[in-house]
Amino acid sequence: MAQFGVTTALTSIVLSVFMAGLGAGSWFSGSLLHRYRDKIRFPALRIYALLELMIGLSALLVPTELVWGHQLLASLADRAAVSSGAYYIVAGLWLSLTMVPFCACMGATIPVAMFAISKRQQAKGDGRSFSFLYLANVLGSVLGSFLPLLLIEELGFHRTLRVGAALNIAIAIGALLFSTRMQPSEKHGASSSEPSYGLADNSKSILVLLFATGLATMATELLWIRLFTPYIGPVVYSFGMVLVAYLSAMYIGSQVYRFWSRSHKHEYRLIWISLAVAGILPLYTADTTININLVVRVFLGVMPFAGITGFLTPMLVDRWSGGNPVRAGHAYAVNVVGCILGPLFCGFVLLPLVGERWALLLLSLPWFVMALPGKHATGYRIWSQATAVLMLVCTVGIFAKTHDFETQFAVRRVLRDSTATSIAEGVGMKRKLLVNGTGMTYLTPITKMMAHMPLAALNHTPRSALIICFGMGTTFRSAASWGIPTTAVELVPSVPKLFSFFHSDADQVMASRLAHVVTDDGRRFLERNPAKYDVIILDPPPPVQTAGSSLLFSQDFYALAKERMEPGGILQQWMTIADVATQAAMARSLKNSFAYVKLYQGIEGYGWHFLASDQPIPDRTAAEMLARMPSAAVKDMMEWGPATTPELEIGMMIDHTTTVDKIIALSPSTPALSDDRPINEFFLVRTPFDQVMGMESPDF
Repeated sequence: MAQFGVTTALTSIVLSVFMAGLGAGSWFSGSLLHRYRDKIRFPALRIYALLELMIGLSALLVPTELVWGHQLLASLADRAAVSSGAYYIVAGLWLSLTMVPFCACMGATIPVAMFAISKRQQAKGDGRSFSFLYLANVLGSVLGSFLPLLLIEELGFHRTLRVGAALNIAIAIGALLFSTRMQPSEKHGASSSEPSYGLADNSKSILVLLFATGLATMATELLWIRLFTPYIGPVVYSFGMVLVAYLSAMYIGSQVYRFWSRSHKHEYRLIWISLAVAGILPLYTADTTININLVVRVFLGVMPFAGITGFLTPMLVDRWSGGNPVRAGHAYAVNVVGCILGPLFCGFVLLPLVGERWALLLLSLPWFVMALPGKHATGYRIWSQATAVLMLVCTVGIFAKTHDFETQFAVRRVLRDSTATSIAEGVGMKRKLLVNGTGMTYLTPITKMMAHMPLAALNHTPRSALIICFGMGTTFRSAASWGIPTTAVELVPSVPKLFSFFHSDADQVMASRLAHVVTDDGRRFLERNPAKYDVIILDPPPPVQTAGSSLLFSQDFYALAKERMEPGGILQQWMTIADVATQAAMARSLKNSFAYVKLYQGIEGYGWHFLASDQPIPDRTAAEMLARMPSAAVKDMMEWGPATTPELEIGMMIDHTTTVDKIIALSPSTPALSDDRPINEFFLVRTPFDQVMGMESPDF
């Protein structure tokens, strides 16, 4: 994100490249092991050790390669205007070169481990070696999805990566030590006969189902985030909770399969049909009219579907492979292809076109095809048909009787895109903006003063302004009232389209030749556009702990912003309610970046406006600042009060100031906020347990 941006397209590219590397590694490692099996004269675990060393090396190389890629894209942007399409193509190619080799090593680990198992088999294999390894891998993933978040808070990203590299080296050493305990015949590959495998099923329907489960699982994960974010919030720990619930259920499902497969060969078809009910269940647990515990809401919505797929995926790969690493590698690669296409299809097609409810239904209903009797329709009798019909009724019933999050708002406008679901709701001064169910902003004079204070504080007549994060458009509208070229950058495409819901003159403002709205990541926009501004106004989305928001608070970002500011320009940074460590980290990053920093308390009594510049910011009286404002700007400032005169309005800000050193003194040992140490996003270790779940956006 820091090097390439936070856009949905970039996130999709990263995920696709990662999954493509896994699939390629799984497919080709299986093929290579089959081709060169007789020529391998050393224990297969040593290949596994080499793979782990390569994965450990990625922790050291990939961050550097990402910086190189960022520099490459920056040089291209300096030479000529680079279209978004060209940017994504170049970024995608660089990310592929950076990530695929190491992700392929990750994808190769299971086929190589299966090959090692087959070399050690003294009797006919039972054909379940994939599920054995899959089970262990998922268990490790449960821990790996959450524990690093605790390390990042204390160590930062780069040092946490070094811990990961050390663990990979430890795994490699462990594999080497295990390889020395093998029998001589195993060490030197004395036998060139084909290892014994279990029976393999050649039915192509297995591959179709593997593809379908991969697509449905990853698409459904994306929908879970949309559905549960209003309850769990947009913080990294919330996403971690969903991931832990998902992986824990996968582990339980895989463990059940391992137990079940000792005495069974074919599953009841009802388990496939139950995927439909489990897939639609999140609509029930995400229903705002149902009052249940937060953790229960998430776990009950996520775990049934994940548990069933945890049962079915290793079952299908075992059935197709019979323990053969070649066939297992190919089968797993097919599943990964589905995992690649799932979020792309859901994020760019289903969600923008039909929304979360219909997307879940469309992903669930195809599983009822499995209700049709087939070759292995074990136990498929009248009672099974009746149960299948009942499951269909339950699925349709849940869909029909549950309520979307936005239905709680009587007056609303809802727009969906590939990035988020945006809701404008309310009437009069009680109108609010929510993105993915999280309150962003409301009609408040605070957002007006974000523009008026820095523009009036300049030492020269303002000529341009940039607003990063459009929100309701209030700050954009206020800056435009100064009659200067005003550009706003917004990450979520649907947010600026709601401008007219909040402001009756929105169309008039947008029609001005001086007004420009760009859909992009704000940081990436600054990197790719050489224009300079007198004022840069930042209002990152609340809460302050929002995942990715640190990229607009960090020293690294401020270094970029300074390059895009005119001499004597001012950066306005809004900081909402935050814990003392976050406040200190943000204040220190501004102090380290700019020679002069002023702080004004928000006009409604909370939050802080930081004004930062490399030239002195004059101490003007309210009357002096008012004299610098055009009449249209004064009219805009007074639209909602709360003061009775313009001079008193500005005085409410000037009379409530503090210094950056006082903010830093709240937590003097806290380091400055940086890309490597996002203090605001990672807070669990320093937060008392009873306060953790209370950290959310203000009650808008």
